[in-house]
Amino acid sequence: MFTPRIFLLSPAFAGGRRGQLVMRDAASFPLAQRVRDPGGAPLGEVFSFLSGLYFRGKMAYVGRFAAPPQGLPGALVITPTRGLVTPDSTCTLELLQEFAAGAVELDNPRYRNPLEIHARALAEARGDTQVVLLGSIASGKYVDALTEIFGGRLLFPADFVGRGDMSRGSLMLRAAESGQELAYLPVAGAIRRGARPPKLEPRRWKTR
Repeated sequence: MFTPRIFLLSPAFAGGRRGQLVMRDAASFPLAQRVRDPGGAPLGEVFSFLSGLYFRGKMAYVGRFAAPPQGLPGALVITPTRGLVTPDSTCTLELLQEFAAGAVELDNPRYRNPLEIHARALAEARGDTQVVLLGSIASGKYVDALTEIFGGRLLFPADFVGRGDMSRGSLMLRAAESGQELAYLPVAGAIRRGARPPKLEPRRWKTR
């Protein structure tokens, strides 16, 4: 039986070193130039540059396993100021600067209000759709708001518990490569913090 599924991707941090590289006035590498063009660059590509392995893992995983219902996207990215947007949406320099200045905290209405508006609209659009969070569940900045809206439909990969960002990214890349989807658990009532699991076998991934 087909179970529709949409992934929610936690954002890359735009205010870090890589974000500053893209946004500095003298930046001349291709991605920095593209965000300055009127057409911008795809958000997923920009966040993959900012976050490296972690967000690239999310994008690869979504590309392999997304199973959205008709009329809805397979993945949506949580953003610091614009709620939920698709990975192929346009990211300009001005928007990236806006993201860099935005605090991803539940007490920040510029982050929380659009997130909740979009999440409620998604929850109401299709009540039979699973929503899988590809992001940290140890912090409440995503799960506290989303669990209230999606309830038991909000899931996460069980193997994320105890792993850092790079380990989660590598795990998703391996799953996408092998075609073996990770097992999911409901966020509500789950153990969200745990002992660090054994390290994955070293792999050499292509960098961008």
